[in-house]
Amino acid sequence: MKAMFGAGCFWSVEEAFRIIPGVVSTEVGYAGGKGNNVNYEEVCSGDTGHAEVVLITFNPKKISYSKLLEIFWGIHDPIQVNRQGPDVGYQYRSVIFYFDDSQKRDAEKSLKKEQKKYGVPIATAIEKESTYCKAEEYHQKYIMKGGKASCHF
Repeated sequence: MKAMFGAGCFWSVEEAFRIIPGVVSTEVGYAGGKGNNVNYEEVCSGDTGHAEVVLITFNPKKISYSKLLEIFWGIHDPIQVNRQGPDVGYQYRSVIFYFDDSQKRDAEKSLKKEQKKYGVPIATAIEKESTYCKAEEYHQKYIMKGGKASCHF
């Protein structure tokens, strides 16, 4: 099965999910904007409307989509609008891309549960998966390949 999340810099988001038992593979890319053949510079310009995302392939016998949602909420600040930490821009927005109605229901349910923890509205969007484009190879497994602890060194 597949899941897709945007939660700021895709390097750290990928690393957070890559190490989870039951996650079969991760891939960083761009989703939710205009066109399905974009590059990093175009996305960073803000003109395409894409978010930096991580596409996750997981084994539902080892980890549930609901558990992946819990991890998603725990690795970023969902009340930040178009930013995470020092990264600012629409491409860093908090977003859950769903692949089917079941994932949409689970995402909406988890958002309602998460909202109870905050005194302000959560900024996370829930959108149907669309216009996904794999990011350039140098972005794939960036933190793992570089021996870094996070995006912000």
